[in-house]
Amino acid sequence: MPFEPVQPEKISNAVVRQIEQLILRGILKPGERLPSERELSERLSVSRPSLREALAELQETGLLTSRAGAGVFVGDVLGSAFSDTLVRLFANHDEAVFDYIAFRRDMEGLAAERAATNGTDTDLAVIDTIFKKMETAHTKRNPTEEAGLDADFHLSIIEASHNVIMLHMMRSMYQLLREGVFYNRQIMFKQRTTRDQLLDQHRRINDALQARDATGARKAVEGHLGFVEAALFEQDKTERNDAIARKRLDHELRR
Repeated sequence: MPFEPVQPEKISNAVVRQIEQLILRGILKPGERLPSERELSERLSVSRPSLREALAELQETGLLTSRAGAGVFVGDVLGSAFSDTLVRLFANHDEAVFDYIAFRRDMEGLAAERAATNGTDTDLAVIDTIFKKMETAHTKRNPTEEAGLDADFHLSIIEASHNVIMLHMMRSMYQLLREGVFYNRQIMFKQRTTRDQLLDQHRRINDALQARDATGARKAVEGHLGFVEAALFEQDKTERNDAIARKRLDHELRR
């Protein structure tokens, strides 16, 4: 008969599986510090020896890392989708910016569609909460805070799609965006008119998601990223024209 005796699972193995799931689902993020050993053992209702055994196993696989005097952290391995050489290549070629936006439009449009359909009420509440924070930052006229919340908003939609491959891939890409590899996000928030338009676009995305309008959510995301693409194209054109104008001015001053 194809049956085998059921073996009780080691407590440390159960702890390993739980932490792995939290990392896989993006709840525990790269670089995030875990609670202290005492607090974590209490939360998990396990003994410290079992917890230490689980943490040691996770450190051996690279999912966790220990820092002397600081604690245990989620490893950065999940955020390293691109090699340093490829990142430098992206940063040195403008065409990568527009390919990046086109890729985001495809992926995030799909994510928004799935989030509207598959996301739980709690997922949608997270998205709505972040959008309300964007509205508050907008009234403060704080472009730095608003730009950071912009990334959080889009990532929350990807999280709500419940596709772990897309989540970790896009999280890596957003890290490069935050670091200015693809474009300087602050530029998009300098002009008041542009900031108002961006907020309205995010409002349309949020409204469609809260209404569970999958088609509307996808169109709203695609429209938003189309606007970003056009704005960056105009910015690039203006900078190139100004560079030529500066050369012309320098030549006239030297005559």
